[in-house]
Amino acid sequence: MSTNHRWRIAGCQLAVAALFVTACGRAPSFDVLGSFFPAWLVCLALGVPLAAGTRWLLVRVGIPIALPVLTYPSLTALFALTLWFALFR
Repeated sequence: MSTNHRWRIAGCQLAVAALFVTACGRAPSFDVLGSFFPAWLVCLALGVPLAAGTRWLLVRVGIPIALPVLTYPSLTALFALTLWFALFR
């Protein structure tokens, strides 16, 4: 059996295995006034005010931020992902 033929068989086996390990569950979503919103969008919408509150707290305490262009979007992503893992995983 040639090496090329073995690679083809391995590729077909991998494709068949990928079909069996995929999930067919529904995506978590919320019904808001008859329209379904994905859960990640809700987590992102909650992450933005949490990042704004963190900014307000840092300003009140007097902690300077070196790179605010990088810090606040990163805080938003951190809060959104934390909410996602806490509520939906």
